[in-house]
Amino acid sequence: MNLKLGYVILYSLDLSKTKHFYQELLGLTLRNEIGTYIEFETGNTILAFNTREDGRAITKLPIPDELRKEQTFELGFVTENVEMMIEKLRAAGVPVLLEPVEKPWGQKVAYVEDPDGHYIEICTPVG
Repeated sequence: MNLKLGYVILYSLDLSKTKHFYQELLGLTLRNEIGTYIEFETGNTILAFNTREDGRAITKLPIPDELRKEQTFELGFVTENVEMMIEKLRAAGVPVLLEPVEKPWGQKVAYVEDPDGHYIEICTPVG
């Protein structure tokens, strides 16, 4: 059996803010929008969002109502110019969690927070 990651779905408190962040600020292409469900093109894997309320209704999982500060994952977006993307996001009022820094392996990384508090890594390609 050969599994492939087809999509990631994150649950949002305010879908319009989330759509603005990913489409307008990060520049992702909107792939699909059906009611409270949206998808963005990100290469081989689709990045999707739904409201927390509809996520609970569809999955029957205990998706929390409120924002949570603790995170156990991050989304990484690769660009050749980390500084330019961080400045664009900062100018739009996006919280910058970590300014661009070069890692020992030569990759430049920075972190921001999306409207739902998810950690977003903006980084250069590895290698």
